This record gives sequence, C-alpha cells and structure tokens, in this order.
Amino acid sequence: MLGNDVVFLRALEAEDLDFLYALENDADLWGVSDTLAPVSRHLLRQYLEHAGADFHQVRQLRLVIGSQATGQAVGTVDLFDFSPLHQRAGVGITVLAAARRHGYAHAALQLLLPYARHTLRLHQLYCSVATRNRASQQLFEKIGFSRVGVRRQWLHMADGWQDVVEYQYVFSGIDELVSGGLRAG
Repeated sequence: MLGNDVVFLRALEAEDLDFLYALENDADLWGVSDTLAPVSRHLLRQYLEHAGADFHQVRQLRLVIGSQATGQAVGTVDLFDFSPLHQRAGVGITVLAAARRHGYAHAALQLLLPYARHTLRLHQLYCSVATRNRASQQLFEKIGFSRVGVRRQWLHMADGWQDVVEYQYVFSGIDELVSGGLRAG
C-alpha cells in the first residue's frame, strides 16, 4: 500500500463491491468513461475476481483511493492502455461526488507518479480531459502534466459534442520532486 498524509492507494478488494457499484453507476461520469448503461453487481463481482491480474499482462491497473482520515474509499485511479514497448500508460482518476474538493485526487496523483516511474518503470503518462472539466485540467496542470493538444468534438455528451484537452507527463531525472511524502505501508 502507498500512502501520504491525505490518502492511501491500495488494490481492489472483494469488499469494494458497494463502493464500485456507486462509482460505476454515477451517470454524470458515463460520458467520459464510455459507459452507456448501469453496471450490475454481478458484473462487478466478476471484475473484482480478476482485478489482481498482472499489470503487464492485462495492461491496466485500478487502485482504490482511500482517505487517511476515515479509512474509507473515496475514489479510484486507473492506469490503462499500457504500452510495454513505449513505456507509457493513460491515467484516469475518479472521486466520489461527495468527496470532491478535499485534495484526494491531487494527493493520489502525488503517490501515483513515483510509483509509475520507479516501480512500473514507465517513461510517460497521458490523459484526456473534457474542456468543460476545468477542475481536472487544473489538477493535472498543478501536478506537472503539460497540455499537448486538443481533440475536437471528441466526446458525445447528452448536450452535444465536446472537445478534450490532451495532457502528458514525461518523467525525467528529477522526478523525485513529486515523491515528497511517499511512504510504503
């Protein structure tokens, strides 16, 4: 488990079923997650049975973000679309609506960056953020991601097409500046 003063990151557990059910069935998130319908508990149980698969095999990893103050799960951070050849992966982060604006996402990314670099040996991370999602844009910019472009009319939302901003984080020799507060637990 990874942790700092605000959050810890841990593997998914069977006990996360209700948490994932609430998160995956938040219709406000469907437009950016390619979800079109509610997800059943049965499907989530099957997902949890295989959640511990090797990152290098399945090319994705989902970690639960837990609050240090309460011990409760407040979100997830995902690495996906892993390319072993190019040593990169996409990153996505989701925090329950009631837990937003408490610094959880920022603290989770502060833990994820050194883990991705030193443990997973990635060279870079990237993400796509809807242009209307200023909070996420500010989050990724604050953590050190660089804006590298815009994809026009990329997301089909309930109210029409929306552009996305593309971000990239390329690790360098001075990555340790983001690892402040990192501790294994």
